[in-house]
Amino acid sequence: MLLARRVVNPSDIIFGPFPNSSSVKLVLKTIRKAFPYQSVNNHPKRICLYNHLGLCPCPPVNNSLSFKKEYKKNIRSIIQIFEGKTKQIIKNIEKKRDVLSKNEQFEEALLLQKRIDALTYITQPKHVPSEYIQNPNLRSDLRKYELNELAKILKENGCDIDTIHKIECFDISNTQGTNATASMVVFIDGEKEGSLYRKFKIQRNATPDDFASMREVFKRRLKHKEWNFPDLLIVDGGKGQVSATFEVLQENNLHIPVIGLAKREETIIIPRIKNSNIEYRPSDLSFTEVSLPKDTKALLLMQRIRNEAHRFAIAYHRNLRSKAALGVNKK
Repeated sequence: MLLARRVVNPSDIIFGPFPNSSSVKLVLKTIRKAFPYQSVNNHPKRICLYNHLGLCPCPPVNNSLSFKKEYKKNIRSIIQIFEGKTKQIIKNIEKKRDVLSKNEQFEEALLLQKRIDALTYITQPKHVPSEYIQNPNLRSDLRKYELNELAKILKENGCDIDTIHKIECFDISNTQGTNATASMVVFIDGEKEGSLYRKFKIQRNATPDDFASMREVFKRRLKHKEWNFPDLLIVDGGKGQVSATFEVLQENNLHIPVIGLAKREETIIIPRIKNSNIEYRPSDLSFTEVSLPKDTKALLLMQRIRNEAHRFAIAYHRNLRSKAALGVNKK
């Protein structure tokens, strides 16, 4: 991957010209964190500084057949990014990440999550400094727009909500029943609030069950009245996870809007009671499924929150597994 001022070899794959070279360099710098690449024509036959930084795979050193195959995949992904096919790349990486996580390959899964974070960063809408000069509150206004759009969509689909200030999102990291964990991340006015994040070690020792784990975690969360309840609950998952959370709310006579974000098609799952005039029964629960355009601001907000919950859960899961491998038994 090289920056060029003119076409030297017509057979090269070339993108541009770009009006601003500094912007191109910034994008390449971020892409390189996700997909390391060689940045010189004739690489020295030794490990370079960029390799130690995790930015260069040093092809002359790692010259195996499997390495060449993986390196070509990286280059193809970079080409797709410049062709505007980033969403498909992210979707493919998410599938690989989930497979690695299920196979307990957490180090590799975390590396893929970092790729997803980097790609999400470079594809998010950019705002030039002049916009902030015209409107110093631009960032908060953008977050407010996202939240208002989400509240409007949810209300139109039967969710009893008016405004959204605080959101809590839960994710279960459960692999073959060992060191199962859950995360709770908190967003205030559309921005993450790390000081309010919480992590849970699943206490049940039965076979893996995301629904039962969600029920356990949410019961434990509700015991902490001092944490203050949110305006909206998001769970990473579909009808099963949403149902488990909704039932715990009913058992505690709490009316907090809860929705799910199903991974396969990024569908929003909204629970509804068929007959609210009688005592709640699980059989009375129905669901509304909402599919939004992929560039909808409300959906992008939910994805950002869900991905943060997933990252936090994987990090804690990996930490517990490392401690278990070292014989450290700590919560």
